Amino acid sequence: MAQNNISKKRTFLDAEWRKLVMVNYAVDPEVLKPYLPKHTELDTWNGTCYVSLVGFMFVNTKVIGVRVPYHINFEEINLRFYVRYGTDENYKRGVVFIKEIVPRPALTMVANLLYNENYETMPTKHAWVECGENLTVEYGWKKGEWNTVKVITDKTSVDIDLNSEEEFITEHFWGYTQVSDSVTSEYEVAHPRWQIYPVKSYEVNVDYAKVYGDSFAFLKDAKPVSVYLAEGSDILVKQGAKIKSAPKAVIEQV
Repeated sequence: MAQNNISKKRTFLDAEWRKLVMVNYAVDPEVLKPYLPKHTELDTWNGTCYVSLVGFMFVNTKVIGVRVPYHINFEEINLRFYVRYGTDENYKRGVVFIKEIVPRPALTMVANLLYNENYETMPTKHAWVECGENLTVEYGWKKGEWNTVKVITDKTSVDIDLNSEEEFITEHFWGYTQVSDSVTSEYEVAHPRWQIYPVKSYEVNVDYAKVYGDSFAFLKDAKPVSVYLAEGSDILVKQGAKIKSAPKAVIEQV
């Protein structure tokens, strides 16, 4: 899958996303339907519906071309699932965020106001350590106690195979959020194809009920179907739009 025809809309944010830990669970679609934005549908890979816990670093962040002091390099940890918008012949693949955690309240305020996202401010931390042939990447966020996700991988990244689960998880280039019962917000996230680091071991210590609500408490005891570490890249977040009707309808610019 490749990203073609990147939107010519104004770039709202440009940054790097680096060292993305992706912990992927197979879930019953019924769990996600209450969070599904209007006019979108759940996206699956080989019949499996996924929810992913993702931790990564924002690096060299600029908003409308401006670096904002203390908001340039920071952690984000999110819980997300995968959707499609469009017809069977012509559709966009995107993500919906259950919650996005960042360390600065201004980030939360801007994202929630402008993009109707579900950001929450919490203390966060990260560690990237190279030792011998291993790379260790860990992210933490605190709600009561510290929650952590950690992987140990090879130091050398490899290409993602075509038509693979890794491609499905990493190459959803649109974000969708529910604005109201009839309106959904859409925005594009543009980036090149990523590489991943082969994972040797991982640890997930997360109180899913406390952080994400009782609907996701079952993830605490669930075994991930896969865990990746993606290198990431430069990214662009484009100006958003509103979807007010069925897929073939015109999308109104915000």
